[in-house]
Amino acid sequence: MTTRQRTDLVSNIPALKNLDVMLTDCLDKFKDQDEFYYVTTDSPEHLNSNSTRNNDKWWLPTVKVPPNGLSETSKRFLLSQKECVSQVLKSALAINAEVLSQMETPESYIDSLPKNGKASLGDMIYRMITLDMFDVEKFLLEMDLSSEHKILDLQDKIEASVVIWKRKIVQKDNNKSSSPFSTNLSMEKRQLLEERAETILLLIKLRFPGISQSTLDISKIQFNKDIGLAIMESYSRVLESLAHTVLSRIEDVLEADQLTQESEVAVCKRDIVKEAESPKKEEGKDFCLLEERPKKSKSTISLSQVMQWNMEDHEQPKKEKNETPRKKLLTRVSSMINKKTSSYLESLGTTKSPKAWRYS
Repeated sequence: MTTRQRTDLVSNIPALKNLDVMLTDCLDKFKDQDEFYYVTTDSPEHLNSNSTRNNDKWWLPTVKVPPNGLSETSKRFLLSQKECVSQVLKSALAINAEVLSQMETPESYIDSLPKNGKASLGDMIYRMITLDMFDVEKFLLEMDLSSEHKILDLQDKIEASVVIWKRKIVQKDNNKSSSPFSTNLSMEKRQLLEERAETILLLIKLRFPGISQSTLDISKIQFNKDIGLAIMESYSRVLESLAHTVLSRIEDVLEADQLTQESEVAVCKRDIVKEAESPKKEEGKDFCLLEERPKKSKSTISLSQVMQWNMEDHEQPKKEKNETPRKKLLTRVSSMINKKTSSYLESLGTTKSPKAWRYS
């Protein structure tokens, strides 16, 4: 008789150690990065930042990048580290899900389940999951996953239906007639629904890795008596949580860089538009808008003065128009009169009186 280690411990423990080393190496590589930094939530830079972080994470520090954004070397480094951390996260999720599936379901959880899967899912979800042309992505799009509470509620319903269908299959194989669960569905239909439900659960865990554990997982961990499974589950869960945190921080840096680049592009576009519109404004200076005209200083003038100015302005041209022909006429008449008088006097000087003609 020789002692032999369990196969699950021999395969999973070294794999978890390798994931731990990979994640630690990724964190150590960030020591030499100095292009971005973090500011506290009460600093002025945090208030003036363009971060789009949700309000439920208000306690996290804000990322600050250079005004021109990150360099290409830093971007490539962040993308490579993001890919590495994503692989660690997926591997830890897979190991954790496998370990949880090996744990026994507590009887207290089974006793709280309804009699069939339809009652657990509800009419709408059961109708969607039993369609002939079932699409997992479309199913998740139609579900309300706006909050963590709604995600956990959907996960609890689907996990409860999976447990019900699995127990029905086991009881059918054992030919147990007395069962607390109804058996209206056929064996093939029940296996198909179980596969669809497990696919939905896998996509939910991959899409939302940071959510809390479901009711089934909590009950399994609470009533578990296998020490090996407990070690693997806790180790994988810690790595999963740490990898998700590192991945979120990397995404925050990339998001801050993207916002900086977008603001810089917007400023460049604004300058180009101003340069394109400036010649048009110079050509059409005489046709400027009222808002662009220089505002004149207001003077204190009474209404009577204004009316008098207007009357003088209207009367003055009329007088000028009426006086110009009259002046011409008077000058012409005076010139004619002067000419006639002078010619008459000259003629009087050359002629003789009648008496002189008589006595000559």
